Amino acid sequence: MPAVSVIIPTYNRAEFLRLAITSVLNQTFQDFEIIVVDDASEDHTHEVVNNLNDKRIKYIRHEANKRVSAARNTGVLSASGDYIAFLDDDDEWLPRKLQMQVALLEDGSSTAGVIYTGCVLIDRATGEIVDRFGTQRRENISNDLLKGINFIGTASTILLRKQCFDRCGLFDESIEVGEDYDLFIRVSKEFDFECIPKCLVKYYVHENNLTTNVEAMIRGLEAQLRKHGEAFALYRKHFSDRYLSLAVLYCYAGNLGKAREAFAKAIKIYPLGIRNYLYLCLVLLSGRNFKKVNGAKETLTTMFRRFYPFRPLRVKM
Repeated sequence: MPAVSVIIPTYNRAEFLRLAITSVLNQTFQDFEIIVVDDASEDHTHEVVNNLNDKRIKYIRHEANKRVSAARNTGVLSASGDYIAFLDDDDEWLPRKLQMQVALLEDGSSTAGVIYTGCVLIDRATGEIVDRFGTQRRENISNDLLKGINFIGTASTILLRKQCFDRCGLFDESIEVGEDYDLFIRVSKEFDFECIPKCLVKYYVHENNLTTNVEAMIRGLEAQLRKHGEAFALYRKHFSDRYLSLAVLYCYAGNLGKAREAFAKAIKIYPLGIRNYLYLCLVLLSGRNFKKVNGAKETLTTMFRRFYPFRPLRVKM
């Protein structure tokens, strides 16, 4: 059996998928299988996989589109390795990623269940580096995650023991956006995390995936609040910030009634939050004034990077 099962969910990204798979095949650590879960693509995804002609690649196809969480879960349930890694179909790994992560998991002095790495954001059109993300947070990071900062970012950075899923469950398929953050929260309650701050993942930003699906982001944040609200409430300021973010999303969706309710809740939770009052006043004046003052794209990117560090730049699958 392979040591690592690499799960690549994909949907209509044949033009990017080949590069993602190739970045796995080029790893310095070679004891892996690749499980490509095609979430009912309508392009030539199957042909791309077949043309790579590598016996370590397993292809599984959903007959209906079930979204990314279900595709990842299909991969996990089909995995043979003791370690599980994820790679989104439009991301890439640097060659030493798996080698460095496996070495840490197999270090006899380590108690970690999950190893995550830094990440570099790249504009696919220009090749320009947009941003870099790396952290030194390790071991018991549960409280840090509950404060609202998803410093791990994307599932493409993690390698974890398969037993993490046995104890904590699979990806929550009811959460449309932020499903990886939900998993990180649950696993961090049971397992230590270790980090490699070096940027070993290339996360590509491309124009056709700039965030336009505000409704999906609303549903994702609402689901997080329902599921983890009691734990989030232990950190009042950060809990208030979540409702502030939700209120801003409601504004851009045109639901000013719900926006006012969310602003009011943010203020009630943490009355000292000055931004809460400012945004609420703008909404009371009119939703149009709110958009004019803040600027839709810039405000969304700024407000939600703490909860969805990369999602404000693109919505996947």
